[in-house]
Amino acid sequence: MTIRPRRSVLYMPGSNARALEKAASLPADALILDLEDAVAPDAKDLAREQVCAAVKDKRFGKREVVVRVNGLDTPWGPSDIQDALKAGPDAILVPKINSAADVLRANSLVAGAPASLALWLMIETPQAIFRANEIAGAGGRLTCLVMGTNDLVKELRALHTPGREPLLASLNLAVLAARAHGLAVIDGVFNEIADAQGFEAVCRQGRALGFDGKTLIHPSQIEVCNRVFSPDPEEVIRARAVLAAFEKPENKGKGAIALDGRMVELLHAEIAKQTVALADAIAALEKR
Repeated sequence: MTIRPRRSVLYMPGSNARALEKAASLPADALILDLEDAVAPDAKDLAREQVCAAVKDKRFGKREVVVRVNGLDTPWGPSDIQDALKAGPDAILVPKINSAADVLRANSLVAGAPASLALWLMIETPQAIFRANEIAGAGGRLTCLVMGTNDLVKELRALHTPGREPLLASLNLAVLAARAHGLAVIDGVFNEIADAQGFEAVCRQGRALGFDGKTLIHPSQIEVCNRVFSPDPEEVIRARAVLAAFEKPENKGKGAIALDGRMVELLHAEIAKQTVALADAIAALEKR
């Protein structure tokens, strides 16, 4: 089982050269070099130039590098994609996706890229939520959905609340759609940088909902995010014990076994495989 950790996915504004330099030393699993929301219209061209140069330099080492382009219907979107593809990121993140037709269009714009290039999509509108299954199943290079929770709150005319009650239905539907089609799915940002307790609570909520990780807006959020979205040591020990028990000759072919006084089924073995694979991938990432 091959799993790439995406516990912490940090947005970095493409127009801020200093931030792009700093990103190379941060322990985030992935970086989103942003040409969209974090960049003013009069800085779009500069941001694209700086981001493409940074990607070409391969300065970010082990981190997964994603370029968020402007929307496909904006004056900058198609050019963003064209130039980003020449730079060679790991993925292109396309915002404002509302239908499978939008996914097909995005796939067509990256058609000439190396096979390793992935397509990530923002889920940030009511249309996208209602069509989440259709979008997630559109195929092509699509590997990951990213929640745009600030945009969703705006579109819903809702409020930002500590428990994110206005967003729970949308978050659940996005996770369901992603898992139905074998995609990764990343939770949205937390805006209150100084509220460490609130941030950790929302990270724990996101993990409980099934997200692979969380998008971040500040480096100070990385450590907590990495910790919360990592399996804890006891969890990994239990998972390895479950796998070892099913590997015993006397348990081969069984659908359920007794382990440490409780019944363990094959579905628990599948969960254990995922836990161990993630723990091993994190360990490998942190050794580089």
